[in-house]
Amino acid sequence: MIINDTPASEKRAAFRKSLESGKLLQFPGAYNPMVAMLIEQTGFDGVYVSGAVMANSMGLPDIGMTTLTEVSQFAASIARVSSLPTIMDIDTGFGETMSVARTIKELNYLGLAGCHMEDQINPKRCGHLDNKELVSTDAMVQKVRAAADAKPDPNFLLIARTDARGVEGLDKAVDRAKAYVDAGADMIFPEAMKDESEFEAFRKAIDVPLLANMTEFGKSRLLSKSELENLGFNLVIYPVTTQRLAMHAVETGLGEIKEKGTQEGLLDKMQTRKRLYEVLDYEAYNTYDSKLYNFEL
Repeated sequence: MIINDTPASEKRAAFRKSLESGKLLQFPGAYNPMVAMLIEQTGFDGVYVSGAVMANSMGLPDIGMTTLTEVSQFAASIARVSSLPTIMDIDTGFGETMSVARTIKELNYLGLAGCHMEDQINPKRCGHLDNKELVSTDAMVQKVRAAADAKPDPNFLLIARTDARGVEGLDKAVDRAKAYVDAGADMIFPEAMKDESEFEAFRKAIDVPLLANMTEFGKSRLLSKSELENLGFNLVIYPVTTQRLAMHAVETGLGEIKEKGTQEGLLDKMQTRKRLYEVLDYEAYNTYDSKLYNFEL
């Protein structure tokens, strides 16, 4: 209630332990704190905060225009309402090695359980678009090493994302991933895999846990939980799914109101006031002030 009581250190430790379970962890994306609450209430393993979603929520494209302050506060507001671990996207780390170190320390302080950083140049591009440009392997290794050294909590999960598959090919992407592991990455995120054989190739080559990105309308087929488990992946994110669902419903609803002049025909498509209050646990606030919850629905 208000802020979840589970300490961030406990979330991180539990997350680390769950990665050893052998099952695939599912982390849907949240575009606001209430979605994170629903993710937990639905029974998922964790919460993901997408860089694209944060940028889109500010009316910006996913090209690295957001700042550390903007995204860290955005993600912290989501992490604090759930007992689940929350991981987030930090794009290219908001600068070079010293800035990367500061980013990691800020995220630890704000209660995040982990983050991923990619090897694109800044300004970056969405991972499932073409014509991306990469920093050198050595430059990314320096940033990963700085991030690993900066962790106040050893259980904070440092995820290195490589976008090299679409630029340099699969073999070079695997080579980069190995270098990032040697530099201190706890997990590898191979972006924009072409097919199952490429996911499999990463699993055979990399010893640390692997993250799969099941984003809609991208380069990878939308693999099921069982398929990803069979491929040996440890975590899957659904980064923009909830925002896409919501925006489609909003756009459809606005069109009907404009056309018909009323939202009356949309009521069966809406979350009810009663359900909203259940998600928020409105009644629990009565413990502090009975005047806040003294009505019947």
